[in-house]
Amino acid sequence: MNTQEIFEVLKEKFGDTILEVTGEAPSDLSINVVTEKIADVCLFLRDTEIMNFDYLSCLSGMDYKDSLGVVYHLYSTINHQTVVLKVKTNRENPSVPTVERIWKTANWHEREAYDMYGIQFAGHPNMIRILTCYDWEGWPLRKDYKTPEAYHGIKVPY
Repeated sequence: MNTQEIFEVLKEKFGDTILEVTGEAPSDLSINVVTEKIADVCLFLRDTEIMNFDYLSCLSGMDYKDSLGVVYHLYSTINHQTVVLKVKTNRENPSVPTVERIWKTANWHEREAYDMYGIQFAGHPNMIRILTCYDWEGWPLRKDYKTPEAYHGIKVPY
């Protein structure tokens, strides 16, 4: 199945929850999903026999300036195919449902997206920083991030 065919199956199952296919060759096409339904869509993609997306190969936070987002790269080790899903959330209170109970590898991926972008993953069992110190202020990969001059009296920019 290609991305367009997967989109059609998802559109039939989830209706308006599945927004559109974006991108153009040679890059991967992606399927945009309503944020609140991402876990339901992912569970369907994992558990439906014709899909079998049993591996979350990457989950990344994104800063689109006007909003934040999450990109999911899924792989089926059975069908040897990939699909990319995208969701968007607001900058002021970014929140996306966790997919950690669907793929355990999402645990650290979601913590990294939280640590770098401030995206909360609702239902995550351990939503704490993973790359920066627990008391670090701000979200280092956001486009509006300002590097502090010092951290606990240590000069930050070397």
